[in-house]
Amino acid sequence: MNMPTDRPIFSRTRPSKPCFLKPVSGFTRGCMFCLLAFFCCPGYAFAQTSTVTEKMRHGTEALRQGHLEEAAESFASVTQSSPQFAEAHFNLALVREEQGRNEEAIASLQKALSLEPRLRGANLFLAIAHYRLNHFDKAIAALQKETSYYPSDANAWMWLGVVQLASESPEEAAAALDKAVKLAPENVDILYNRGRAHLLVSKNSYEKMFQIDPNSWRVHQVIAQADAEADRHEDAIAEYLVAIQQVPRQPGLHEELGTEYIKAGKPELAEGEFQQELEIDPNNVLARYKLGTLEAERGEGAKGKELIEGALRQNPALKDSAYYLGRAEMELGNNDAAAEAFKRAISSPDTDSEIIQQAWYQLGVVYRRLHRIEDAQKAFATFQRLKDEEAQRIQERLKKKREASGAAPPSVPQNPR
Repeated sequence: MNMPTDRPIFSRTRPSKPCFLKPVSGFTRGCMFCLLAFFCCPGYAFAQTSTVTEKMRHGTEALRQGHLEEAAESFASVTQSSPQFAEAHFNLALVREEQGRNEEAIASLQKALSLEPRLRGANLFLAIAHYRLNHFDKAIAALQKETSYYPSDANAWMWLGVVQLASESPEEAAAALDKAVKLAPENVDILYNRGRAHLLVSKNSYEKMFQIDPNSWRVHQVIAQADAEADRHEDAIAEYLVAIQQVPRQPGLHEELGTEYIKAGKPELAEGEFQQELEIDPNNVLARYKLGTLEAERGEGAKGKELIEGALRQNPALKDSAYYLGRAEMELGNNDAAAEAFKRAISSPDTDSEIIQQAWYQLGVVYRRLHRIEDAQKAFATFQRLKDEEAQRIQERLKKKREASGAAPPSVPQNPR
């Protein structure tokens, strides 16, 4: 087969961003340039080396300027003069896909693959052209080849998942997208499609649960979790109670119910649920930790510290644990230890903003107990500044919502005369 002696080197393929179950927008030209098989090849085996090279160069420049038909003419000319040059067929296919002429792109890609079956990116773009024409089975077959040849190509796995979603196979799509996200964990397109796939898998599972046994305790648990996520805490509590009535010693249910009691402002009921959870499952780290935070906040420093430290031995990464340890140390009169704990809470990047505010306030209290008046004043001032900034952000969000809805601003009450 007549080919250039210097083989082209391809960058990792970067197709345009997919839109879940919708037609995919055209490639950005920058992505296409990464794929164009164009290099100056002084060792070119064809007699028309300079002519072919110049046409490839001209096609690339035409595409760069957005002159798609001119680029296509250049690449097509190369395929005619050098029909065994697989990369020229590939370049022509990329232009045809950009033009939306997917049938022609498929023909060029199939020709390129007949000449070089493992040509990187060819099966990927063949799949995308088939996908745009709703030929999902053909697209999946091409992508399975691409992922088998190049298993480290995150884009190939992503597109396999996208097409499997379109073909209503969310379980297979989730598996492909899980592989893609491991290869490119910060790719937002992969994360988006992976989330959609797992959402559909969950939806299908829950629908099946309702069909099989609508009165199952699992169904009540799912409804409770949905209510909890929507901040309908009283509804969530009611559903958890029904589930627990059916399976009173099911691990996890009492801890979830206790969490909802906390959010509903019923800490005394939450405490009982966490205790029951630990009787059922002594290794439930969340129940132990949450019970410890409750004890610390209600003034039981020794119990709170013991529980929190026990939970931290199981999971040292428990969120906001430094703050609650500080509260427990305060109740025990260990002011130096409390101050160090609050400073850890403030400096941790994972601490909630509300907890950081409270940590500054409690740190001020501890400094005052330690007679560090200047440090206490600074801590209280920081607490007040953070509180004022939060209030300002809330006002700005409310203002934007009013402006978006066209609502009039609240009237200012007038002084009575």
